[in-house]
Amino acid sequence: MTSSILVLFLRALFVLVLGSMLWVTSWASLQCPLFAIPLEVYSHPWFIATLVDAYWGFITFFVWVAWKEESVAARILWFLAVMLLGNIAMALYFLRELSAVRTSDEIGLVFTRRNPGYTLLASSLLAAAGLVYLLAWIS
Repeated sequence: MTSSILVLFLRALFVLVLGSMLWVTSWASLQCPLFAIPLEVYSHPWFIATLVDAYWGFITFFVWVAWKEESVAARILWFLAVMLLGNIAMALYFLRELSAVRTSDEIGLVFTRRNPGYTLLASSLLAAAGLVYLLAWIS
């Protein structure tokens, strides 16, 4: 697969991930408030196993982000964004990285280029997450 096709594929993939996560999260929020999940669900072994699996995946992704982002502030903000928003934050991180790569560039730059520590997107995500969690709490 040439690098230009791979870049386009990855952009489409992460737009799909972002769109589907925003859709399913919105749909679930309209069905049941976030903090009204029944105890039977919280205590179910497969719910717990799925959460542990998801959060280990988030931490694994964050290890790469922590290497890429050179500033401590960016690392902290991205850690919080990934832990609070999961795949939404991860898809946006990848889309940001992919936006800097032209289709003719080498795809390896997305994975190996270090960043000085961009904080704007992570800060915006945390503000949005804070608002969503606040609205969920008072609903």
